[in-house]
Amino acid sequence: MRPATHIETLQPSYIREILSAASADGVISLAGGLPAAELFPCSLLEQAMTTVATQKNVFQYGETQGYAPLIAHLQSTYQLDERQSVLVTTGSQQGLDLIARAYINPGDGVVMEAPSYLGALQVFTVAQARIETVPQTEQGPDLAALAGVFATGNIKLFYAVPDFHNPTGVCWSLQTRLKVAELCDKYSVSLIEDAPYRELRFSGESLPLVSSFCSARAFVLRSFSKTSAPGLRLGVVTGPRDWLIPMVRIKQAADLHSSLPMQAVLLEILKHAEFADHLKNVQMHYQQRYHALVNGINKHIQSAVSFNTVEGGMFIWLELSKGNPEEIARKALAEGVAVVPGTAFYPGTNAASKALRLNFSHCSPEQLVVAIKRLNNII
Repeated sequence: MRPATHIETLQPSYIREILSAASADGVISLAGGLPAAELFPCSLLEQAMTTVATQKNVFQYGETQGYAPLIAHLQSTYQLDERQSVLVTTGSQQGLDLIARAYINPGDGVVMEAPSYLGALQVFTVAQARIETVPQTEQGPDLAALAGVFATGNIKLFYAVPDFHNPTGVCWSLQTRLKVAELCDKYSVSLIEDAPYRELRFSGESLPLVSSFCSARAFVLRSFSKTSAPGLRLGVVTGPRDWLIPMVRIKQAADLHSSLPMQAVLLEILKHAEFADHLKNVQMHYQQRYHALVNGINKHIQSAVSFNTVEGGMFIWLELSKGNPEEIARKALAEGVAVVPGTAFYPGTNAASKALRLNFSHCSPEQLVVAIKRLNNII
């Protein structure tokens, strides 16, 4: 049977396609956005699962919106007022998909920074959106370009990752955050603020969510994959209460509800007195790994590349002075290092930047140094 027409335009995820090869023996993977498995809060998970195992009610069917005690906890934690609500999703990726399915008609304009998160590109492609891109600067999106695109009047949504952007690691300045919120209000463009890396800051000062300046027209996507464990497959969407109603209806048709036992487990973890220490430990280790990667680059391949420093997250964006990033990625994999070419993060063939995305959260500092030495042989 032939797939639907719009599926034929969907490009497979480079990262998912090479996952098998990247996890082979002897390969050091800087490709996926994988958290460090050895830092998972296993003791907290064990305690939580033991507690939840006695709660028979969570093993029954539940509300589509999510586990009520978890929603109440998040409503308080995120300081949401009565006009805002929470929808629990099967990973924040499902939240993005539900927004697209609920609000995007074929041909609707969606703006993204270029480069941008591959999973979002796939979601908007399936939704048959008209994807418009704006260049990214060290402070965030090019504001003049963004205003120009918004001013056409044909834009419905602006998707962005303001904190430790995937793939570049850029963190928007406060001035950029204020201006983007102002532009969204001025041109009646709705914001999707994707914030999976916000709690992975290991230096610098935390900045307000962009959505805090335009909360009446913004969704926020949050993921617990980076702070607890990705196998839980839990995320949340917050936004105006009435905006979530169509998404709840679509989720009913998609999966009835996300796993209630896992939601109950997550709540136990988030409420645990040691969770804050767990998060600090993750931040500390990621900072160490980031510095190991950067020191390796500066020592071995500095003359052939450039990159901006980051204050958190999982990635750096390595700009190449020469060479084809796809060819370099292919040869690097043969030499035992998996990286992602920058071309994977642009829609279609619109890939002007010669770059590689490197992940530093998954591997040990020692592995990161070995990976850079191998990559140097290719570059």
